[in-house]
Amino acid sequence: MSTEFNVEAAFAKLTTQHKIRLLSGCDSEWWHTEAIPEAGVPPVRMSDGPNGVRGTQFFNGVPSSCFPSSIGLGSSFDNELALTVGKALGDEARVKGCHILLAPTVNTQRSPLDGRGFESFSEDPHLNGTIAASYINGVQSKGVGATIKHFVASDQDLNSAKNIFLSLSVYLLLPF
Repeated sequence: MSTEFNVEAAFAKLTTQHKIRLLSGCDSEWWHTEAIPEAGVPPVRMSDGPNGVRGTQFFNGVPSSCFPSSIGLGSSFDNELALTVGKALGDEARVKGCHILLAPTVNTQRSPLDGRGFESFSEDPHLNGTIAASYINGVQSKGVGATIKHFVASDQDLNSAKNIFLSLSVYLLLPF
């Protein structure tokens, strides 16, 4: 997987229609963007993977390493460990030809009732952000992009609307 690509030169060749096509996936290939050959833009392969690089198939794909869930990693309070896990995920992503890992989840969990809480590092915004930064630095040190997902306030609770600005500024935006 080559890491050399002149983004500015390719972007200058893209029409508005090309740019719009890059916002969606490729119809014939799960987990890929469309190639734009006339601008020299290859398809970009992504993979889900907060705790392992899934690959491009939902079932019976290439086996993946399985790392501890993000909440377990956050519970270690160990930025070096998060960096090491990120590097290992970056290596595995490269082996699978993945350009972008759709991870980590950095939404700060506010309720144990959210079924995806295990994908976040912590309910503490500072810890969440520092562990996420180490994880991301590890992945990206291997030439693989890390994409933060399940952005701020993607969970819900009934009483959050009246205090959303205070919650956002003091608590929810801190990890980002």
